[in-house]
Amino acid sequence: MDRKLGQPSPDQEDPVGDFLDYLLAARGVSPNTISAYRHDLDDFLAYLQRERIPFVLSAQRANIIAYLLELERKGRATATVARRLAALKSFFRFLKEKGAIEKDPTAHLETPRLEKRLPQVLTEQEIVALLSQPDTQTTAGRRDRAMLELLYATGMRVSELISLNVGDLNFEGQYVRCLGKGSKERLIPVGSVALQAVREWLDGGRGEFLHGRAERALFVNHRGRRLTRQGMWKILKQYATAAGITKPITPHTLRHSFATHLLANGADLRSVQEMLGHADISTTQIYTHLTSGQLKEVYERAHPRA
Repeated sequence: MDRKLGQPSPDQEDPVGDFLDYLLAARGVSPNTISAYRHDLDDFLAYLQRERIPFVLSAQRANIIAYLLELERKGRATATVARRLAALKSFFRFLKEKGAIEKDPTAHLETPRLEKRLPQVLTEQEIVALLSQPDTQTTAGRRDRAMLELLYATGMRVSELISLNVGDLNFEGQYVRCLGKGSKERLIPVGSVALQAVREWLDGGRGEFLHGRAERALFVNHRGRRLTRQGMWKILKQYATAAGITKPITPHTLRHSFATHLLANGADLRSVQEMLGHADISTTQIYTHLTSGQLKEVYERAHPRA
């Protein structure tokens, strides 16, 4: 019986499994990133199977180039091709360092040049409209208002928001302790409006959803369980529609808006980088392109020779 590609015989190791275990244990990579790596590597393994390559350790440089070209022929986005190559580079570099292969077939392969697409952001008026949608006379509305206010106040990722526990918020110090990518902890200031919204949720709603259960999660669903990413996305889209916002919107839109509005109102880049938890300031710099457009509008309105 044929063995599924990537699944070794009993006397062989599982290189893909070893790699994913390494990312999780040694590098502290998040489960979501692990899932993305698994998906990308499974796609490559499926390609090797179609090409009758006996095992992933047998893959050569030509096989990888042919795989990337196939992705392009299928119309995959440049960002997708670049991500797949990045996953393969990490995987084969791991195999070489481990001694499982002699040569890294991805060495010196260039990543496709990506077009810099500016992230979608909401205007300050759209933010006000969005945050005013939850009905704070209801338990769910108090929770939703608190979540939206906290997302916009801190620029947290949705995964970071739903991972918060009650003890992570310091009302006296006006900050939240956030566990980001790679399990790196950061402290983010929280404004008084968001703190008040969270306080109203804790004092007038969270207990109703818990039904007497013990739960550390700050935000819970009506069954008293920690809210999921999918649940948060559904809530956000519902309120965006109610607010008449026609732009494509995700929880990350609030993160982008947080950074853009801070920079537009005079915050320095390093502070925004720290609050967002970006390891490299070049990641934060994309928001300066957005604010420069706003500055151009101000200049054209105000300068007599514009």
